[in-house]
This record gives sequence, structure tokens and C-alpha cells, in this order.
Amino acid sequence: MKQFLLTITLLTSLLTFSQNSTSISGKVLDQEFNNEPLPFANVLIKGTDKGTSSNFDGLYKIENLDAGSYIIEFSFIGYETQNIPFQVKANESKVLDITLKASAAALDEVVLQTTTKRESETALLLDQKKAVDIKQSIGADELSRKGVSDAAGAVAKISGVSKQEGSSNVYVRGLGDRYLNTTMNGLSLPSNDVNKKNIDLNLFSSDVIQNVSISKAYSSRFYGDFSAGNIDITSKEHKGNLAFNVSTGSGFNTNAIDKNFVRSEGTGYFGYYGRYEHNPFAIILSHGIDPENVSSPININYGASIGNTFEFNDESRLSVFATASFENNYEYRFGKAVDFSTVEKKRFDAAEEYEYSTTTTAMANLNYKINNDNSLKFNSVFINSSSDEVGYYGIDGKGKNRDAILNTDEGFYQMNVQFDQTRMFVNQLLGNHKSGKYELDWGFGYNKVYANQPDRKRISLENYHLAFDNDSNTNPSFYSNVDFDNQRYFQNIEDDEYNSKLNLAYEANENLKFNFGYNGRYKTRQFDNIRYGYDIQDNGYAVTDINNFDSFFTLSNISFDSNTTGYDTSVINGIPVSTTDPNQTLGNTNLPGLPENTYSGKLSIAAGYADAEIKAGEKWLFVPGVRLESFDQSIKYDVINLGNQGNSERSFKETFILPTLNVKYALNEDQNLRFSASQTVSVPEFKEVAPFVYEDVSTRIGGNPDVLGYSKILNVDLKYEWFFSRSEIFSVGAFTKQINNPINLVVVGDATGTQRYVRTGDKATVYGVEVELRKNILVDDEDNTNLSFGINATYMKTKQDLYPTIDETFDLAFNKTEDELQGASPLILNADISYSPTFKNYKPVANLVFSYFSDRIDALGSGDLGNIVEKGVPTLDFIWKNTINKDFEINFSAKNILDPSIQYVREDARAGDIFVTSANGKGITDYKRGLNINLQLKYKF
Repeated sequence: MKQFLLTITLLTSLLTFSQNSTSISGKVLDQEFNNEPLPFANVLIKGTDKGTSSNFDGLYKIENLDAGSYIIEFSFIGYETQNIPFQVKANESKVLDITLKASAAALDEVVLQTTTKRESETALLLDQKKAVDIKQSIGADELSRKGVSDAAGAVAKISGVSKQEGSSNVYVRGLGDRYLNTTMNGLSLPSNDVNKKNIDLNLFSSDVIQNVSISKAYSSRFYGDFSAGNIDITSKEHKGNLAFNVSTGSGFNTNAIDKNFVRSEGTGYFGYYGRYEHNPFAIILSHGIDPENVSSPININYGASIGNTFEFNDESRLSVFATASFENNYEYRFGKAVDFSTVEKKRFDAAEEYEYSTTTTAMANLNYKINNDNSLKFNSVFINSSSDEVGYYGIDGKGKNRDAILNTDEGFYQMNVQFDQTRMFVNQLLGNHKSGKYELDWGFGYNKVYANQPDRKRISLENYHLAFDNDSNTNPSFYSNVDFDNQRYFQNIEDDEYNSKLNLAYEANENLKFNFGYNGRYKTRQFDNIRYGYDIQDNGYAVTDINNFDSFFTLSNISFDSNTTGYDTSVINGIPVSTTDPNQTLGNTNLPGLPENTYSGKLSIAAGYADAEIKAGEKWLFVPGVRLESFDQSIKYDVINLGNQGNSERSFKETFILPTLNVKYALNEDQNLRFSASQTVSVPEFKEVAPFVYEDVSTRIGGNPDVLGYSKILNVDLKYEWFFSRSEIFSVGAFTKQINNPINLVVVGDATGTQRYVRTGDKATVYGVEVELRKNILVDDEDNTNLSFGINATYMKTKQDLYPTIDETFDLAFNKTEDELQGASPLILNADISYSPTFKNYKPVANLVFSYFSDRIDALGSGDLGNIVEKGVPTLDFIWKNTINKDFEINFSAKNILDPSIQYVREDARAGDIFVTSANGKGITDYKRGLNINLQLKYKF
């Protein structure tokens, strides 16, 4: 390293002394954005014909000046023009940096210019060009143009990224949830779902997003648990005078619009449930089972935002911004629900689901610029997300159940009424401070998540086909093989997380910069669930009204062990009456109980890092770095499905040393060649370790304590970028990864067909190529784009070793030695074409946006079971924005125009592909989502 630094110093000295012409150069900075580089500023030597403009990095240079005195003029639209006198001597290279600030006389123009600049595609291409690592971003402008309503849709437009249809799962370079990290303003975000590591990106509406970026190459500033990438959401800020915006819209789903929609009893229109403080047993005694009819399934969305900037005499400034929005969505799905492992357990060829979902988002932030060198920011976000789903399975009377009592070949039917609600609070305090050659960035965050599934109701019937025979003497009856075939279920998750970041940058000179930093994270999770089963006393009870189960499940119909009529309630864990003997309880029948499954997890991370940004001449940038990270994870669980092994505690502690190297070579001002190599790790999440099993209508998924530990990952990237205009780019990249001892989701080859997380082999490898092109086809006289298109594609090849047998808590075997990696699509494609002419004040923008991913493994099969495969899905959206004038917009969108079938199949060498339900998707398979038609009005005051 000493020899390398000496060589760099000598090269820099030679370059400096080789300059034998008189010139002036420097950097133009933007005071409105914390002195960041200001591109495209005009630089002119007054009284001469010499001039230039600042480049993407804010740099300018004017050469071949004669010795003498001059005045140099710096200007930019909406900013105060500055004239600076200077003198140069023969063969002197003058350096002059300048900071431009907004013009008070043109404040309205400044608002327009500065609020869109950091969100525009041009600005984000600039950010990508000057970044020291490999990353891509999509901003608010592009989100709006492409009709993207949330962060999950945003990242799916970036090369190498795909979204799983029917869920919020995001895949980056073929690697799914467990290989990703999600942050907001550089601080970690919690998960809202027990079955996921990352938060549901659907929860972040475009109203709170300034831009979303994905860093696919590792930097020492990221947590060591890094494989596919880090997704960072930058929250929206306000610049300029008082502004108030309102919007409202309405639409419908073509599948749902003509249906008589139903929703859970006890839930509200805005996605809230008001009984969390009540004991679950009291709820099942006082509230019914049947879903309720609702009004016409019309989608509604509305929102408002307000912001203002307060200027003070000492050049300090306070910016205030607040936004709130609400949207709902009705969706109807008709398809199949199939539970097939070694044998066919359940089969519903006719199943339907009514889903009513809501998202309420509110954000407020304060940005206090103390002076040009110091700023503070407070950001607070609240999100409420709900999904209210009513499913009917076997509605044609032909449902099958291998374990049915009366008829295994037809007539099996289930109703599942389920409400999920997530309330999330994110609070962040961030600061930036500069002093000479030093710059300090810091942040502290606290996250709180409540994720609940209150009062899920599941009812099972046999001989359901008799409900259609018009014979009052033949009717369906309750299926009650065990008490919990008819049940009420309650689940609670509570997460607390404290996190922090600190980065001290020291710019030794223009060619050498050091970063020293710290990351801390402490997270806890509490999980519990409880079920109450209905023990039907009369197995032959005739259900005369399949739409009125409440008539049977009444207080007066509780049998109190009469064993002839009515029902009893049953719970697994009764309330103890003895402090010394937990087996002495009040009882399990018609009484409240304690949670059935619980687990608590703790995660503690403390990490320090250092890197150096070394410029070698005008072309090379080397960024070597290293991270030292202490990782401590523990989980304590008490679950019923493992018997005596179900009450246990596991922990894992390790210190990682993670080196990284990022290299950028500027072929010229517009082209970069990048290289990145790093070592990272992958560690399991709580839900992958806790052996709790979640049972859906036709799927079962659970964790595995044997996966506790880590996977070592080697990452190598090579990328070429050509920014051939400020809004156009061509890039091509190659990447490879080696994952040692990977974790996969596997369908255990037994009668239950439970999917579990398993360390499946010694290593997995990923090879891939990415290509991206953004091109303007037509531009107007002012260089504004009228017609453009963009396309990006990723092709991947994955392979992983498989152990012949695994003899641990859950035994399984593979009948093959290798397979593709779970979640990896060989081909991912995104494309869009945009047409935006201008007719005086009328500026319409029409967009066609297309995406596609090819078939990928949803879960590995073990034993003689084939893999569960998610079939490839093409998606086409049309978005039409109509800017009537500077204050008023009318927007139209038609999404999912192709309306492809969403299908999951189990590969079977003998019978061919068999439709099955995925634990990662909706409750059915082989269904269509329908078109979503929407009209929106927006007005700015």
C-alpha cells in the first residue's frame, strides 16, 4: 500500500508539472443542496469568446488564456449571477471554486428548478455517474411518469430487479428477500411480516419518495449482511415558498367491479381494527364469523401535501414538509388452491378470493440549515397497511380432501376470512457538518412495528355439493376431524429497533479522501399466536344456510360438554392455576387460554469501517475499504410442533472482517469502467430460525433452528457506462457471486409438505450480464425530450450443490446433486417508451411500461418431490399524464393490460406440471389479476 500511494503521488506530481498553459478551473457548488456539485452552470470569461459549462461533477476548466486580468461570470437559471475578478500569470493554472445561491427575485423559478432537480432522471444519472460504487436510482419524476405508486414498483423498473406478482417480494439479480437490505435515508428499516426479512416496499407510496436507489456492489458503509444489494429510500423534502397540493382519484379492477364484495366483520373502511385491547376469547364469544357485504368495489385515492421554507437573516433556513395520503384497492381472484406433496392432500379447482386492501401514509420532516456548513433533519413516517381477504375454496362442490370423513372425492369446502394490519412508525434524526477538510454525517433512528392478524376465521364443510341439489333434506355438514378444522386465529408481532450511522470524511487533498464510520443496530422481536378451535358435537349437523354460520356459532349453542348438540371451544394451552406445576390449568374447553406459539429474538450489530477514495490522475479512482462487524443474534422459542424440542433457545455470535475494493476508470468525460470485489456474509432472520409453522388453507411454512450461522459470499462486478447525454445512457455489466453454505426454502418430502429454510449444500454460484439503454428519439428546439425509450435486461446462470441427505432437526434428502438457485430468473426484462409533446400550456406524457421475468424456482423439492416453480409473467401498463397548466393535472392509467395468468406448478416427471399454491404468493394459483383502470386529479395551490 505504501508503494501504491507513493506511485500515485509521483503520478499526480508529474501531471501537475506537465501543465504548461495558462488556465482557470474549479468546481461550481449548489448552496441550496448542502454545497453539492451544480452541473450545467454557465461559466464565461467576460469580454472574450471563451466559456464552458460545469460538468456532471460541477467541474469546469477554461484553457489557453493569455496572462492578464479577467472577470469570470458564473450563472444558472434561478440563481444569482456572480462576477469574480482574477489574474493569471504565464503558465499558471488558477483554481477558483464558487458557490451559487438561489436568487430571491426568481424564487418561484427556483422552487421549480431545485425541487425537481434531485428527483429528475437527469440528476440521478449524474449521481450514478459520479458514485464511487455501482448503483442505480429511480426518482420521483420517473415514478410519476411511469405511474409507479410505491417503492416496490419503483425498484422493479431497475435493471436486474423483478417483483413477484401477487406479493411484495422483490428479487435483485435473482436473489430474494433474505439476500437484500432495506434502508431509509441510510438508516435500516424493520420488517412488517414474520415471513420476511425486509419491509414490504408496497407500504412506501410515491408521495413520500424523492428517489429509490439500489447499490448492487458492496461498500464498507453497508451492513455486512449483503448479497444482492441495498435498497435505500430517500424521503421527499421541500424547497422554496409555501406550496399546497391536493389530489384525488378513482378507478376499478375489471375482475372486481361486477362482484358483490365482502369484507371481515369488525374491520373499518380505512383499514383499522379496534379490538386489539380485548382478550381473543372475549372476541370470539361476542363477534360473529360471517363476512359482511360492502358497497360497490370502487377504488379511491386522495392525498395532500404542504411545505414552506423560512429564511432567516443569518442565512439559516428552515424547510417544513408534510404529506398524507390514503388509497384502497379491491381485487377479485378466481383460480385453484392445491396442496400437493408426496400425495394430493387438498384440491380446489374452483376457488375465489375477495381482497380489500388499504394504505395510509403520513410523513413530516423538518430540515434546518444552520449555515452553509451545518444542517439538521428530522423525519417521521407513519404507515398503516391492511389486507382484508375473504376466500371461498371449493365453490363448485368438487373440492377434494384426502383426510375427509364423509367423502374424499368431492364436496370439500373451506372459508377463510383474514385481516392483516401493519402499523409502522419510523423516526429519524440526521445531521451534516463541515469544517475545512472534514465532513461529518450522522443519523439516529427508532422504528416501531405492530403487525397483527386478528381473528382469522376458518370454517370447513363436507358434502358441499349437496347445497346445490335443491333438496332441503340433503345438506352439507361441518368437517371436524380435529377441533381446529374450524377455528379462530390471532397473531401478534411487535418489533423495536434502534439504529445509528456515523461517517467522518477527511479530504487530505483533491486526490485523497478518507472515510471512517460506525454503524449500530439493536433490534428485538416479540411474536405470539393463539387458536381457538370449534369442537362440533354433532358430526352430522346439517348446515342449511352456507351464508349464515353465525346462526350456529352463538353463545346459546355452546354445549358445555353435552356431547350431542352445538359446539365447544378448545384452546391448546390453558391458564395455569399452580405456580409450581404448569400442567395444572383451568382447562382447555370453553375457557380462555395462553399463546400457542411464542418466540422472542434479539439482534445486536456494532461495526466500524474505513475506506479511502484515491484519485490517480484524471482517470482513476480507487476505493479500498474494510469493515469490522460484531454480530450477535439469539432466539428463544416455545412452539408446539416439535414436542419436547419445541422449547429451546439458540444463539450465534461472530466477528466478521469484510474487505472491499471499488475501482472507477474514466475513459473520458462521458464513459466509466467500473470494477468491484468484496467479501460479505448472509445471516438468517428470526423467521428462518424459529420453527413455528404457519398454516394457510393449502400451504405450510416454518423456520429451522439448524440454519443459525452464516454464509460467506464473494462478489465480483465489472461494468461499463456511457452517459452520451444528460438524460441518455448505455451500460453493460457482468457479475458473479459465490455463496458458501446457502439457505434455500425447501418443501420437505413428507406427508405434511411443510416448506422450511434449509442449508442445502456447500456452495452456490451466480453468473450474469446486465444491459441498459436510455435513448431520446425526438427532442425539441430547447433540447427537451419528446419521444424516448428505455430498456434493460439481465441474463443469469445459477447453480448450487445439494447434499445427498440432511440429518438434523428436520431430515430430508435430495435425489439430485445440483439445481438452480431458488428465486433466480434466467431472464429479466424492463422496457418503456415515452411520448411527451408540448402544446402551449398543455403538456401530455404518454407511457407504455413493460416488464417480464422468466420461470424461477419458488421452493426446492426434496426426496421425490419436484421443485415448485413460479411461471414467468409479462406485465404491460399504460400511463397518460395530462398537465393542463402549471397547477392542474388530469392523469389516466390502465395497468396489467396483458392480464397474464399467475401460476405456480410443481414439477413432476411422471404426471407433468401440477398446479400448486405458493407460500410466497396468494392463497390460490392459476388466476388473473384483472386490469386496473384509474383516473386522478391533482391541483397545486
